[in-house]
Amino acid sequence: MQEHKVGTHDEWQAARDELAKLEAEQAQRDEEISKRRHELPWVPVEKEYEFETEDGKKTLAELFDGRTQLLAYNIMYGPKYTVGACPGCTGLADGFDGGVLHMNKRDVTFICFSRAPIDRLVAYKKRMGWDFPYVSTNGSEFPFDFGLALTEEQAQQIPEVKEMIENPPEWLEFWSTQVGAELKDGLREAPGYIAFALENGTVYHTYTVTAPDPFVSPFFGFLLDRTPKPQPEDPIAYRKDEYPD
Repeated sequence: MQEHKVGTHDEWQAARDELAKLEAEQAQRDEEISKRRHELPWVPVEKEYEFETEDGKKTLAELFDGRTQLLAYNIMYGPKYTVGACPGCTGLADGFDGGVLHMNKRDVTFICFSRAPIDRLVAYKKRMGWDFPYVSTNGSEFPFDFGLALTEEQAQQIPEVKEMIENPPEWLEFWSTQVGAELKDGLREAPGYIAFALENGTVYHTYTVTAPDPFVSPFFGFLLDRTPKPQPEDPIAYRKDEYPD
């Protein structure tokens, strides 16, 4: 059993006041980061991309669905995954639906991308009970052009990825069975957020962030960090219908 302090209310209040100072400093830092994020230059997207959606093929501009901003999360679900998407990405995506309406009302269209074919995405979406738009980048250069996927050659050139493929820890070997793909294929997908703007008929790329940045983490992780007991550093994630118990 993990040890923890037991004290008086006054002791708790004193420690909480000290923590509040750090939280205020972090909030100020987050505000500066947000400001700089919105000051990033917009880059015109000059190449034409086509995507498979549940409503047929669409261009990048058509994915905006009449709004001027597009935010997407790239779920690790490669074309060679035979079981399903990454359990960690799946847990993150479980929290998306509640925010879609609020983003739509603020001129933002939210979707998810994956490289698996659209029929597999539709089936997985049904299995997980998701409602957000799920778009396939299968067969497109889009994920490679925007850092959402690696070619086999690129994966071999990244020392960290090459090491995980050649000498995987036990939890990563288990992850490989969860997605049903060899690590040389499974680790070529990059989970992360990507944002675009549409102005005067031109699509602009404005922002990308990929794991292991803390921003790419499940919402329930934010909540768990505020519970009494620290969570164990267990990298194994499960889909909501696959917990062992």
